[in-house]
Amino acid sequence: MRSLSGASVALAAVLALGAFGSVGCAKVNEIKAKKAFKGANQAYQAQDYKKAAALYEETVEADPNLASAYFFLGNSYDNLYKPSKKGDPENDKLLQKAVDNYQKAAEKLSASPKPEDKKLGTLSLQYLVASYGADKLNDPAKAEPVVQKMIQLEPSEPANYFALAKIYEDAGAYEEAEKMLVQAKAAKPSDPAVYMTLAGYYNRQGRFDKTIEALEERAAKEPNNPEAFYTIATYYWDEAYRDFKLKEAEKKAFVVKGLEAVDHALQIRPDYMEALVYKNLLLRSQALLEKDPSKQAALIKEADRLRDKAQELRKQKAAGVS
Repeated sequence: MRSLSGASVALAAVLALGAFGSVGCAKVNEIKAKKAFKGANQAYQAQDYKKAAALYEETVEADPNLASAYFFLGNSYDNLYKPSKKGDPENDKLLQKAVDNYQKAAEKLSASPKPEDKKLGTLSLQYLVASYGADKLNDPAKAEPVVQKMIQLEPSEPANYFALAKIYEDAGAYEEAEKMLVQAKAAKPSDPAVYMTLAGYYNRQGRFDKTIEALEERAAKEPNNPEAFYTIATYYWDEAYRDFKLKEAEKKAFVVKGLEAVDHALQIRPDYMEALVYKNLLLRSQALLEKDPSKQAALIKEADRLRDKAQELRKQKAAGVS
């Protein structure tokens, strides 16, 4: 019995020492990771990405649970990668390392309850998508599920829908691209960016009516923002001036609508220099379409006055006069 008891005591002592050793080893690794992480961050801020990458590698080796280090490790490799050397094996390895670490960062950070970690996790996904872009890996098929995951994680964030819409548009899947942009609007209807992005998409597709519809929706959401109405005016002028397929009556109608929009902007902000410039341009377009010489001269005179006023405001701004 005494012998068995002695053996038990000895075994307990060994186990205790083993546990102490494990704790001690973990503490040493934690200290090593923190030291490497600090040095890595300093190198990263100094844009010494080669040194930063080496130190971030030391960091995650010592403490694999330091999730934010994976993002900065990936981004260091990303910055070391040179698109101009695409095809060079050593250079391409850097991009693959960037992708691998962005993936690890996203997996570890996106599920974190900490807002700062979730933000970095989203950033990891965004950089991962960029890595699959045309100037890098050029693999939109791999980018698509990443962005879909971003939408699942943040269904109210329009930027995620924008990213997926761009992937579809670049691939020629225009119906899917439009659906994503419409979903972005539904996800955050108060955000002016969703209407501007939708308008830009329709404009690239040559769908001017839908472009204006999106811009007018945006203006309805921001009735006191002169820039919203000014933007409508710029699109009307551009269409009337550049689309040679338009009939004269259509051009006149667009110019009139453009003037209505720019006047609304100037009612809100009379010293809006850019709006004055575009009203000047719209009046000149109207003069070109006018058959009556006296009305034409009056339009040109008013356009000149607005041009001069805009130039004076520009000079005042340059001189710092409020």
